[in-house]
Amino acid sequence: MEHAEAAAASERGAPWPLGGVLPVFQTPFRQDEEIDPGALAAEIDWLFGNGSDGVVMGMVSEVARLSSEERDTLCMLACRFADSRGPVIASVGAESSHQAVRHARHAEANGAAAVMAIAPVTVAIDVSQLRRYFERLVTAVAIPVVVQDAGGYIGASLSIDAQAQLYTDFGDRVAFKPEAPPAGPRVTRLLELTGGRAAIFEGRAGLSLVESYQRGVVGTMPGADVCWAVCSLWAALSNGDLDRAYEIHACLVALASIPTSIDAFVAVEKHLLVKQGVIGSAARREPVGFVLDAETTRQVDRLLDRLREVVGT
Repeated sequence: MEHAEAAAASERGAPWPLGGVLPVFQTPFRQDEEIDPGALAAEIDWLFGNGSDGVVMGMVSEVARLSSEERDTLCMLACRFADSRGPVIASVGAESSHQAVRHARHAEANGAAAVMAIAPVTVAIDVSQLRRYFERLVTAVAIPVVVQDAGGYIGASLSIDAQAQLYTDFGDRVAFKPEAPPAGPRVTRLLELTGGRAAIFEGRAGLSLVESYQRGVVGTMPGADVCWAVCSLWAALSNGDLDRAYEIHACLVALASIPTSIDAFVAVEKHLLVKQGVIGSAARREPVGFVLDAETTRQVDRLLDRLREVVGT
């Protein structure tokens, strides 16, 4: 759906369509480590200006380094700055269901089109407890809940059977972002178990986007730094131009393969946003576990230049 049509639907009270390219924005900090609202507004403007269909507040938005009050503020600002140009999906995962529900209700009250949650990461819980956690979220709000299975690198993994059962019980009130490997077969299995109806998003920084698109995902949630390239890739896939899709994808994979942790993704993405003039500072809250050295920075910059050549920007 085009932005103008989607905005009109939203004004009529219809929910935003969730699909296409939905980048996870970076949270800009000033040098004193406080959130920089002006820089966030500029980043969100840039994301929509480069073709993004919506924005996401997720783990690489550094939500784990924010207080509960700051998470609320960040969500409120994102909804305000999106300014009816597309949906905002807000990460609400927490270590307790009570806290996750509080964040979800706050996001809904401030205009988020959907919320997204990972499982708790500090406690080992069985499948019945995981189900109860997501069930409490789904029943607490009227907007969709995206079940983020980040079990490949953080938190507990929710089985595909358990995810499918959530869809059986709640239908389109739930959507899915399966990131645990193998991503492609998990997408296919989830679609099989839900009769091809579940809304599924690719969420591995674009690494599996071509495969996942061909398996039936409705959207992708990449980083913010090269959203213009992911939008071009999505357009190529939508138009059936696999030659162009594979060419763009190869460069994206090379770039996305450099960081190997959430902290590293944040560092690389913030560096690239600064390099492109989107935000003014790559500041992160300490402590940080990954620092870009000179050679890694040169590799990232070379790949950015190559990606620009391939995309034609």
